[in-house]
Amino acid sequence: MTKSIKFLVDECTGPNVALWLKSQDYITISIYDEFPGKKDFDILKMAFDNNYVIVTNDKDFGEMVFKNNLPHKGIVLLRLSNERSNHKIEVLERLFSEKISELPGSFTVVSEKTIRIIRQFKESKED
Repeated sequence: MTKSIKFLVDECTGPNVALWLKSQDYITISIYDEFPGKKDFDILKMAFDNNYVIVTNDKDFGEMVFKNNLPHKGIVLLRLSNERSNHKIEVLERLFSEKISELPGSFTVVSEKTIRIIRQFKESKED
C-alpha cells in the first residue's frame, strides 16, 4: 500500500533524493531533473492535481498551505542542519520506517531529532 504513495522532490532537495525514492520503487518526479526553475506555486498545484506528496527543504510551502490556505496532498518539509543528500536520505528512511502511512494529506516537518505531523482535515473538492 505505501508504495502507492507518489513523491515529487523539490529542486532544492536535489536529484539524489529523487533517485533514492525511485530505487525504492516509488513513483517519483524530480523537479531538478524534469522541471528546473518551476515556481513553488506551480509545483504545489501539479502535486495536488496528480496526487503527489512533496518532499522539500523550502519553508515557502508552509506559508502557501497555512497562510494562503492552498490545498495539497501531503508535504514533507526537511529542516536539517546537515543538508547533504546522504543525510536527507537517512532521515527519510527513518521517517518512512515510522510514519509513511501518515504522510498523504499531512504537512510533516522532519528534523534530525523530531517528526511533527500536522493533519489538515478539510478536503478540497475535486471536480
